[in-house]
Amino acid sequence: MSNHSEGGIGIGGVLLITFIILKLCKVIDWSWWWVLSPLWIPLVVFVAAMIIVTILVAIKEAFWR
Repeated sequence: MSNHSEGGIGIGGVLLITFIILKLCKVIDWSWWWVLSPLWIPLVVFVAAMIIVTILVAIKEAFWR
């Protein structure tokens, strides 16, 4: 067996670093909210998906007993 782990920074990390560098070099004039969006957009999508799943489970439990 191999203990080789294939990790890495990922596309979100690359985008985050790129946006920060471009912001600090004054190449882009975006708000820091958008510069840091690769951090918070996946979290928002996950939370929204969990809310939808919770609502669907509650509806299923309420109507299909």
